[in-house]
Amino acid sequence: MRYSAEQKLEARARIVEASGRAFRRHGYGGIGVDGLAKEAGVTSGAFYGHFKSKDEAFRGIAVGGLKDLATAIEALQAEHGAAWIDPFIDFYLGERRTCDLGQSCALQSLTPDVMRADETVRAEYEAAFLAVVQAVAQGLTGLERGTTHDRALALLALLSGGVTLARSMASPRMSDDIAEALRAGAMALLHQS
Repeated sequence: MRYSAEQKLEARARIVEASGRAFRRHGYGGIGVDGLAKEAGVTSGAFYGHFKSKDEAFRGIAVGGLKDLATAIEALQAEHGAAWIDPFIDFYLGERRTCDLGQSCALQSLTPDVMRADETVRAEYEAAFLAVVQAVAQGLTGLERGTTHDRALALLALLSGGVTLARSMASPRMSDDIAEALRAGAMALLHQS
């Protein structure tokens, strides 16, 4: 049976979405192609019809997750103007910290696996990360000229690393304490001269 181009695109989208959830939830080493295919409701053969390997799928999902983050930041900036940073920090420390791990941000949940990946994956991830940094930097106002790139790097590292730490706590209270400290640290970082 031949599938239409539209059906193939829908199947690929299902595989990407399901694989993204699975990689975030289980980590790269915690799930294989059979598990990814099962999560997407397709056969392993169908998975291989869209991706040559688990590595190729992971690379696309990790890089795609950062592209999604850059797009979301740009949308917040368009919606809130110069006041976008507070909603971003609140969202990242709230919903992105407490949502199901399968729905978490690629920056916090996939980076540990990217650091173990090959140079090609790391290079593509770095390029996508730099686009996120640029999106954040272009929205930072009131800072001394030339400091926005460094502040954007620091803010993203603070938020993603901090949320990863907060998600690791057994106690919701400790996770909340970390989030409160992160928010204070982010605000101090952004309001330094």
